[in-house]
Amino acid sequence: MTDPERPPPERPEVVHHTTINNPPPRSGGGGFLGVLIGGLVVVVIIIAVVLLMRGGTIDTPKTTDVDIDVDLPRPTLPEAPKMPDIPTPPPVEPPSPNPEPAAN
Repeated sequence: MTDPERPPPERPEVVHHTTINNPPPRSGGGGFLGVLIGGLVVVVIIIAVVLLMRGGTIDTPKTTDVDIDVDLPRPTLPEAPKMPDIPTPPPVEPPSPNPEPAAN
């Protein structure tokens, strides 16, 4: 036990530093998504190979050349209505250069 009347022994000044590295949290699911997309691509490639390598060319229908002439009666259209003549506007007196003020 230490004597309360006696000062503590001299200690050298030592500073301890502690560094804590917290990496950012990882978001999961990227691996599964890659496997899923890769599997779908492989399935599409397999389907394409099976359809294109089935032993020959694709049968196409023969072209058909059809020529049809139909004579239809031309409908008679009524004449468009005639526009009426434009009436002559009444003569207008030009304004005077120095008008008189209106009387109240």
